[in-house]
Amino acid sequence: MTENQANNHEFLTDIQERLNGNNIIAIASGKGGVGKTTLAVTLAHAFSKQGLKVLLFDGDLGLSNIDIHLGITPNENLETVIKMNDPLNLAITHESTLQCDIITGHSGDQSLSNLNGPQLKLLADDLLILSSYYDKVIIDLGSGIYENLIHLANCAKTCLVLITNTPTSLTDAYQFIRLLINQDPAKNIKLIMNMVDTLAEGEQTYQTFLTALEAFLHVKPQLGGIIHYDSTVKKSLQEQTSLLSFNLNTPASQDILKISQSLINHEIIHP
Repeated sequence: MTENQANNHEFLTDIQERLNGNNIIAIASGKGGVGKTTLAVTLAHAFSKQGLKVLLFDGDLGLSNIDIHLGITPNENLETVIKMNDPLNLAITHESTLQCDIITGHSGDQSLSNLNGPQLKLLADDLLILSSYYDKVIIDLGSGIYENLIHLANCAKTCLVLITNTPTSLTDAYQFIRLLINQDPAKNIKLIMNMVDTLAEGEQTYQTFLTALEAFLHVKPQLGGIIHYDSTVKKSLQEQTSLLSFNLNTPASQDILKISQSLINHEIIHP
């Protein structure tokens, strides 16, 4: 095999990997209000700061809020391209702060939450094709446990499930994981412990939750990371900017940067 043939083979292999969703990361929680969109936005920014080409996709088809989170008003959004049967790439907006592309929904419009099965499959297929142009694609899934969430989660090779140390968060995350593995038993699930006061608290929550998953669902997701409680997060939300832009050196910023690096390098975080 010549050098050019080898390079072409590597390129085609990379494209096939992307069409299989290997570069797509879905972020889920089950319960709302646990910091899922903050993680999605910050993770996208972290990837772009490390030189990757990134697409951030707002997969909350009922209550899209990435545009509000960043204080932007895109000219096009997911709702308009679906209604017009336009290609998904026409909904892309380049976000200068994050230095990545984003696709948002339409805040306050519930019509996307009513997409039927064929429409959801078409959206998922279009997203897989579009993902081949990016190093990383992040899907910010909506809250709850609905069919459209599972359709979009199935696009991704990796699903980050964000958890806080509260009974409702743990219960909803458990139900989401149960439904997800029923659809795809081989799904690469990583658990992210959020808003913890200490690493020890995060590790204990992970171990307790893992025990339940092993006993009842027979799965053993890896620990994807631990994020400290950080009052700066609320301030960055009020300023409608990325956490890394607001303050790169806060505990939560550094925690998410560490998570991004482990995802790039395929590292395992040990509790």
